[in-house]
Amino acid sequence: MSEYETVLVERSDGVAVVSLNRPGQLNAFNAQLRRDLRLAVREVNDDPAVRVVILTGAGRAFCAGADLAESADNPATFRVEDQLNGEYKPVLLEIHSAPKPWIAAVNGAAAGIGSAFAMNCDLSVMADDAYLYQAFAAIGLVPDGGATWHLARTLGRQRAYEVIVSGEKIRAAKCQDWGLCNKVVPADELLPRALAWARELAARSPLALRYAKQALNGAMENSVAETISNEARLQHLCLTSDDAAEGVAAFIEKRAPRWQGR
Repeated sequence: MSEYETVLVERSDGVAVVSLNRPGQLNAFNAQLRRDLRLAVREVNDDPAVRVVILTGAGRAFCAGADLAESADNPATFRVEDQLNGEYKPVLLEIHSAPKPWIAAVNGAAAGIGSAFAMNCDLSVMADDAYLYQAFAAIGLVPDGGATWHLARTLGRQRAYEVIVSGEKIRAAKCQDWGLCNKVVPADELLPRALAWARELAARSPLALRYAKQALNGAMENSVAETISNEARLQHLCLTSDDAAEGVAAFIEKRAPRWQGR
């Protein structure tokens, strides 16, 4: 297990907790955090003992977005496209296409690209005092990190545009009403409740979790016909797996299945 300067990784019972760890800066992204998070995400995704991952923030916030106090190494040649495509995008896609579910446990503010990371996870639980915030318009910018993709598909085009241009802080209860999170819990229970949920999922078939996620990711982009064919292909992988045989045997023998993920 690696150690990182700006990310904490903890494991127990098949669950990894990945915490952004710049609490003094409300976990705003700087170059070190971008590097550390990419390596940490790969580490837990590649660990077969980890079946579910929680992404959260240390301290008072999930993530305040990009660290505006950070200066470019060479302002004359800096291009934000390079940073977004070369540093943020790979991490976001590693989570999006991970072979295991990621749960965002959102504490306090998830602002700017921090909100994109929260929405990018497969599931989300928010503290009752947490919120998502598209802070971009207030500083003359547009959402990034895939935030427009998630907002448009969840809220519809007009409501998504309103949220972006108004800069509304979408409180946890409204996020749940609008489908931007799954659960809202008391702030002091956030991590214990997220861990309990993650452990419940970790006890389920790893292949079912993996391929259901893959099927849904495809369904977001594909036609009905393509989706049916994709589901059929994934169902074949599940049905012919050792885990499917184990699931049937466990049901007949009235015992808990012993999943192997193969």
